[in-house]
Amino acid sequence: MIEASVIASPILGVVFCLLHVIVSLVHAWSHLVHQIQCLIISSGLLSKYQNINLNRLRHLAVVIDSEDAKNKSKVHQLLCWLSDIGVKYVILYDIEGVMKKSDKAYEKSSANPSETKCMDFAPNMPLIFDMFGMTVEIISYTDGKEAVAKGANYLCSNYLKNQDDTLNKLGPKFTEPDISSALKAVGHDGPEPDLLLVYGPARCHLGFPAWRLRYTEIVHMGPLTSMKLSAVVKVLYDFSKKHQNYGK
Repeated sequence: MIEASVIASPILGVVFCLLHVIVSLVHAWSHLVHQIQCLIISSGLLSKYQNINLNRLRHLAVVIDSEDAKNKSKVHQLLCWLSDIGVKYVILYDIEGVMKKSDKAYEKSSANPSETKCMDFAPNMPLIFDMFGMTVEIISYTDGKEAVAKGANYLCSNYLKNQDDTLNKLGPKFTEPDISSALKAVGHDGPEPDLLLVYGPARCHLGFPAWRLRYTEIVHMGPLTSMKLSAVVKVLYDFSKKHQNYGK
């Protein structure tokens, strides 16, 4: 048994190294192909990327790492790109609320200040305003916490108000429609994005309200500092060509 383990140990090490090399090569090849595609899109050689049909993209969410969100010029540039491409509704999110605290900067940076209209600036509520002919909603992690607390309080209040002690001694049973109705009643339902772009090191939605992501496609875009227009165009084009059989 000892001799077998001594022999198996280096073999397993070699196999692990081979797998690591294979995965690294596949990742490098995928990155190279992506860079080539972005270069071709930037050159304008493929006309199919010039006019993208965004009829199915009613709402686009953009999750940005809070450290990257401090770069206002990059966020502003991204919004300009999305507006030029034809996106009509964008939901901006970062976990620490950096963009919510800087909402005035984004609002005032509109090319036509007279078109910018602030619809809601209440504390702990989403900020919604028009920018470049596009509706922009800014939310953060606190909005999700506030929504959960208010929604739970609403459900509990309704349950206690409608409870009949003589007929029902069981605890409350809440369904998904009940929760959706509660969130809507407290003003925290919001539109569900069709596509969510993640900018930052983490490959997750960083606490974006989960009840708004039931059928959302999530794409990791890398750091905001290295964002490319061609990469955004490619993702939106790929999404426009996909067929969704559920949720719509």
